[in-house]
Amino acid sequence: MTVETSPAGVPAPRDAGPNSDVDRPGGEDGGERGSQHPLRRHRTSTLSAAELADVRGSLSPSRAADFKTCPLLYRYRTIDRLPEVPSTDQVRGTLVHAVLEKLYELPAAQRTPAAAAALLQPEWQRLAEAEPAMAELFTGDAAADLDGWLASAGELLDGYFTVEDPQRLEPAERESLIEVVLDTGLRLRGFVDRLDVSPAGDIRVVDYKTGGSPREAFEARALFQLKFYALVLWRTRGVVPRSLRLLYLKDREACDYSPDADELARFERNLGALWAAIERATAARQFPPKRSRLCDWCSHQSRCPEFGGTPPPFPVPAEPESAPVDPAATGVGDLGAAG
Repeated sequence: MTVETSPAGVPAPRDAGPNSDVDRPGGEDGGERGSQHPLRRHRTSTLSAAELADVRGSLSPSRAADFKTCPLLYRYRTIDRLPEVPSTDQVRGTLVHAVLEKLYELPAAQRTPAAAAALLQPEWQRLAEAEPAMAELFTGDAAADLDGWLASAGELLDGYFTVEDPQRLEPAERESLIEVVLDTGLRLRGFVDRLDVSPAGDIRVVDYKTGGSPREAFEARALFQLKFYALVLWRTRGVVPRSLRLLYLKDREACDYSPDADELARFERNLGALWAAIERATAARQFPPKRSRLCDWCSHQSRCPEFGGTPPPFPVPAEPESAPVDPAATGVGDLGAAG
């Protein structure tokens, strides 16, 4: 198969591959919990092989936010692909998302707090079997913590029922892969927790957050993610979403934002400039660290110069093979399927 490279001949950023996985866990909600996530790993691109042939690079909300937050973090996650051990908070967010997705498979009248609570244990078992690293968090001395951890996930589900009534909602899509290739060749890709569509065609993008409502360090990142989704939906469906909704289950708060076309057009230009900066950094193999309060949650402090660490050598590019990629073999040309 062929290997995409940057202009400098180094491996292309992980998001740059036409059929790449877009995200890995990050934050209590697991970032966007991308296609490596048990809920999504079997989903393939919604784009045709012809569309993917024009792709010169690819971005997801979390990888774009990583570069804005700290270029070195972007390198570690996207180019070096260094492993990150999930925390119990991250896995709890994954579990709550899984339960909320399953809840909407029930008839409306059955979407009750008791039904959500009943889904916790079986969904945990499903995730633990699909992702053994999650189950390992509660082995040995930590096994006694499982019941309390599941109870804390139940409290977040109780919080959900205080901000929305799922019996009155019929989502159009859940855990949906959305993507588009812009005229510049930049592919935007991400997963949306829920899309609501009114009879009039108005779209509401809903994202569940299992951490607290955003403080200054996180507020811009949350809004960036929603604008990213809104831009993709506008470019693919021709409709600017009427509302972007963040549901903070811990604090039991809902935050709504209404974008407009001019704002999204500016955001598109900003993403283009961001990708150009990523290309320059990749060509120069220079991804400087950027210290902030978010460093407290970083898994890579031991490798960071800001904390006395040394980055590993920059990855050596693999030799490309002569045979082209077969879209039928990779699933590139398939329509996205639920995983």
